[in-house]
Amino acid sequence: MKIAIGADHAGYDLKEIVKPILQEKGYEFEDFGTNSTESTDYPDYAHPVANAVESADCDFGILICGTGNGVAITANKHQKIRAGLCWTPEIASLIRQHNDANVLCIPSRFISTEAALEILDTFLKTEFEGGRHGRRIGKMACM
Repeated sequence: MKIAIGADHAGYDLKEIVKPILQEKGYEFEDFGTNSTESTDYPDYAHPVANAVESADCDFGILICGTGNGVAITANKHQKIRAGLCWTPEIASLIRQHNDANVLCIPSRFISTEAALEILDTFLKTEFEGGRHGRRIGKMACM
């Protein structure tokens, strides 16, 4: 499994913690930046991550910013992206099971590192349930 990861300045430190953990767990990843805590614009990282998932170059995406909202809103502008903002493992499980989310958005300023890592683990291990949820996913696309 290959994962696209990106963060703005508020998510940089957490992104750098996540990368070696992904590697330890055997995930391949592509880091789309940022590469410091210097102020930057989250769309500059959310769009490349969303493009990588949308094009199937990567299986999933992880985006991290202060609230998680900016990257989620930006990623969801892409037709094939279902980005979900998570602040608990239960939400991470549900966005995978029910919404077939393919991009996880983490609010680095509002959760602990431990919580973020548990959310990430849950997101990556949870499968989409399909069934009635598949029908609903099919109705998400703009007409």
